[in-house]
Amino acid sequence: MAEKDKIIWGILGCGDVAEVKSGPAFQKCSNSELRAVMRRNAAKAEDFAKRHKVPIWYDDADDLLNNKEINAVYIATPPSSHLKYTLKAIEAGKDIYLEKPMTRTAAEANEILTALNKSKVKLVVAHYRRKLAAFEKVKQLLENNAIGTVRFAKIEILQPLKSDLIAQTDDNWRVEPDVSGGVYFYDIAPHELDLMADFFGPIKKIHGFAVNQAADYKAPDIVNGVISFENGVQFQGMWCFNASEKDKKDQCIIYGSEGTITFAFYGKEVSLDGIQGKEIFSFEQEEHVQQPLIQATVDYFMGKSENPCPPEAGLTVMRMLEGLSN
Repeated sequence: MAEKDKIIWGILGCGDVAEVKSGPAFQKCSNSELRAVMRRNAAKAEDFAKRHKVPIWYDDADDLLNNKEINAVYIATPPSSHLKYTLKAIEAGKDIYLEKPMTRTAAEANEILTALNKSKVKLVVAHYRRKLAAFEKVKQLLENNAIGTVRFAKIEILQPLKSDLIAQTDDNWRVEPDVSGGVYFYDIAPHELDLMADFFGPIKKIHGFAVNQAADYKAPDIVNGVISFENGVQFQGMWCFNASEKDKKDQCIIYGSEGTITFAFYGKEVSLDGIQGKEIFSFEQEEHVQQPLIQATVDYFMGKSENPCPPEAGLTVMRMLEGLSN
């Protein structure tokens, strides 16, 4: 086959996220093949490869990046190594599907953009909710003015200290700011904030507060903030990771001049109360939730479509995270 007639993947970091959400999708997408995986723990890399029928496994990232048959990599390591591995992949000439958050800081994201601009490498950030049917429906409703002119949006994410929305790992690196960038807020808020930016466009101003109330770990467990978009749309967000079990909540409401759109980020329904009346749209859960975005990424790498989530969008999210929590 000629170059880019097929995307041959290698995964750097075949841990919990790659197990179900993303990993199998690289084998199920058209014009896509998962050829190799890498994890620093050799036994775990081999185990993942054998269970998922991946022919090659490594315990060193450089070995995977030096494999000339691989033309794209999925970087699914903790955020503390995203910058290092992304720069290595750019140097190796591999196209990149980069797990969120893009990096730990906006400065690191800028460093990646600078390197990309000096190369021919393509990069997609894994804000996979952009391509899920429920959120595509929300965007369609907004574009069709189903609730009139948008006034403001409000997100409430209330979770207990041990939240089932957060993937569990042996060392729980997500509560280590030096590794994750900003604990649980940096783990789940990127998806939500990326959708807000995708829906409402460029940002004018951000202001937020972050505190550690429960002192269960070393970083903020509650983040509260507002964003003003350049088009006048206003946003309020509350992320609380120390709430009681009975007060758990996952909700976004978008208010317009003629009604509302309501949905959960981890739900299956979108509720419309708009100009044409009330309607509920229901959606099936994807077996591998990243598969629609991975297919769009494959198509982009092959030159068949536009970038479904460009690095500039990842940088925007990093600026939003920092503006709300620092």
